[in-house]
Amino acid sequence: MAERFIKSNKIRIGDISISYHTKKAKTESTKTIIFLHGFPFNKNMWREQLENLADDVEGIALDIRGHGNSTSGHGFFSIDVFAKDLRVFMEKLEIEQAVLCGISMGGYIALRAYQIFPDKISGLILADTHSKADSNAAKQKRFDSIQAVLNHGRRPFAIGFVENIFASQSIEERPEAVELIKSSIRRNSVNTICATLLGMASRTDTTDVLPTVAVPTLLIRGTADKITALQDMVDMHHALPSASFIELENCGHLPNLENPEHFNKLINDFVARI
Repeated sequence: MAERFIKSNKIRIGDISISYHTKKAKTESTKTIIFLHGFPFNKNMWREQLENLADDVEGIALDIRGHGNSTSGHGFFSIDVFAKDLRVFMEKLEIEQAVLCGISMGGYIALRAYQIFPDKISGLILADTHSKADSNAAKQKRFDSIQAVLNHGRRPFAIGFVENIFASQSIEERPEAVELIKSSIRRNSVNTICATLLGMASRTDTTDVLPTVAVPTLLIRGTADKITALQDMVDMHHALPSASFIELENCGHLPNLENPEHFNKLINDFVARI
């Protein structure tokens, strides 16, 4: 089984310990892909992608600071902090270049990373994400979520979150994916959930970097995504010099879990061309 090729590791960087999964290539490899999860999930959401990577590709899925089994450190979260953690992580593991595959918040991190250290990035896969900063209304929505978590805890937050991020078909047909996400949310502390919501609300707009992106880019969106607007991804597609944009039918905000077979084929085909 492919499962045995996935190993769990920890590495100390700066003020935190980062937990990550690796799937070594079965052949001589010069290609690495790093998976960046969404909020408030963890590296386990990428298991099916790691298991089904092409034999000549090394895959890494890491827990962002404060999520999963990575520690929180100073506790002041921002997309900028997460991106700089990634740079140190790559340096520690001596990864000269990698494709970054980020979903939702992971996409925000990937774009900020490209702004800071483009020379270490060989390709971008951006799923159900965009480059724009939060509007005032979006900020307020995050503040309301913080208040709800503080008042009522993680369980009702997890239930409401799941109803919003999955397509209705996925909720019926992929209960294991729904349960994975519910448990991922509940495993995070209230502090992590609230600090990350603040970090996303305060993130910078990365739209300016899009015309300068000099690496192949793949955009993926679930057609039933209620969180990332189609127009935001269309705008990003138009601004990028060399990007493909593919929508996956009957998927919501997490197409890698809702239609893993199609998602895996897209990323394997994309990485093979780099």
